[in-house]
Amino acid sequence: MRTLLLSLMLWLSSPLYASNFDHEHAQWSELLEQHVAWVNQGVASTVDYRGFQQDQAELASYLATLSNVSRQQFDGWSRDRRLVFLLNAYNAFTVQLILDHYPLESIKDIGGLFSSPWKQAFIPLLGQSLSLDQIEHTLIRAPGVYDEPRIHFAANCASVGCPALRSEAFVASTLDGQLEDSQRRFLKDRSRNRFDSASGSFQVSKIFAWYAEDFAKRWGSLDNYLIQQAPLLSPPAQRPAANSTPRIEYLDYDWSLNQSS
Repeated sequence: MRTLLLSLMLWLSSPLYASNFDHEHAQWSELLEQHVAWVNQGVASTVDYRGFQQDQAELASYLATLSNVSRQQFDGWSRDRRLVFLLNAYNAFTVQLILDHYPLESIKDIGGLFSSPWKQAFIPLLGQSLSLDQIEHTLIRAPGVYDEPRIHFAANCASVGCPALRSEAFVASTLDGQLEDSQRRFLKDRSRNRFDSASGSFQVSKIFAWYAEDFAKRWGSLDNYLIQQAPLLSPPAQRPAANSTPRIEYLDYDWSLNQSS
């Protein structure tokens, strides 16, 4: 199997193949459609990692197309094509990381005290060996490049607490709608985000604590963002009163693997 995958990746490394990059990310979409299922009325998803294991060659083929894109080629693309590329790369290489260590109970089982799964530079991308952290924080969250806080509803960390992995690839032509839909699904998940009228507080995912500055850049503050999103966080009768500034409480984060049963 390793010989087959190596031969496939070498073939895909040809300049002709790299120049014909598929911006629809059809290979990744096909894999996601087969192995990701929406659950809990569509606010979360589960991943069939055992099924992904059966399609290792197809996943390796897709990852190779990502790895074969040069930095010069990437820099020549539109803003949305570049962002889509990075989001899909983050999610696809995260799946590969899980498969490399499967079975396991949590992505946090990978690595050790000084080598978290997000800091391992195992990803050949844009002429470098990158970690998941570098893709997210150095490339996607680089100040002044994309400035898109909704990426936090799109990048999936293979955990129950994460926003759902979509059953389709991100594509530039529908990116805004996909990001809006991912945001809506995540905010409507009452196990992770809600307004509690009894305590008068937003009870939300720790994602909003970790990345509050990203939401503040767009909406002025995290408070303003959550107030604007109140229709997704609670029914009309329980929403915060006008001109109020509810407290924010952060819920425990579930690092269990987002695998299907």
